[in-house]
Amino acid sequence: METKVRVLPPNAFDLVMMVLSIISVVIIVLHQFGPFSESEKELLLKLDTGICLILLSHFFYGLFSAKNKKQFLSIHWIDFIASIPAVDIFRYGRIFQVLRVLRMLRVANQVIRHLLKHSESTMLASMLLILLIVLGGSAIAILMTEAGHEGSNIETAEDAIWWALVTISTVGYGDYYPISTAGRVISAVVIFTGVSIFAGISGLVASTLLTPKAKETEKQQKANDNQYRLEVTTHLNSLHQEVADLRAEIASLSTLLQQRKE
Repeated sequence: METKVRVLPPNAFDLVMMVLSIISVVIIVLHQFGPFSESEKELLLKLDTGICLILLSHFFYGLFSAKNKKQFLSIHWIDFIASIPAVDIFRYGRIFQVLRVLRMLRVANQVIRHLLKHSESTMLASMLLILLIVLGGSAIAILMTEAGHEGSNIETAEDAIWWALVTISTVGYGDYYPISTAGRVISAVVIFTGVSIFAGISGLVASTLLTPKAKETEKQQKANDNQYRLEVTTHLNSLHQEVADLRAEIASLSTLLQQRKE
């Protein structure tokens, strides 16, 4: 009889790492073959380095939380090698991570049920992914839009990344700002996106903090209800016993009166 192998579906953060791996491979290809200036290529390299750090963090988190670390290393060793920054040839190893997760996605129904069951983590992972994509995409867009313009103060990769971080967090230091119409449109999109994402993350965090208290209250209420049902059941059983005893006494008295009449 053929044994069926159960494939565990990837969780939300595994899917996020898969998307980041795809983005990283695209970044490396664009860095090597794209018609970009030196500052734009430097920005692409810095964005890829940031993705590498995220992938490494996810790898070490999985390693430390794994019960069987040898088995984890035997499966995910390519993830570690592919996440090493500044080694271009290793970064193409992320294709294997993408292929592995895509293979697990064959059980699409199981994946969807798993993600819906863990809706909070799925939503949080989705927001973080959108945040990273908007950060990287806006930094590239603002550098391509603003660099070279007369009077522009966003000329390097560091300037673009710092502008993206300050703008999406709505801090608004004002040290770097766009001067072109396209740059201001990009800024408006980044600001609205940042406000929406951070509001959503705050709501998820508040929900996560309040959920244990609500569950504890519900658990206590159920315990109280069970105790009340138990007490009522015990009292009813006692009443039934008393009624049975009274019936027995009445029957005994009826028999005694019948005998006296005779």
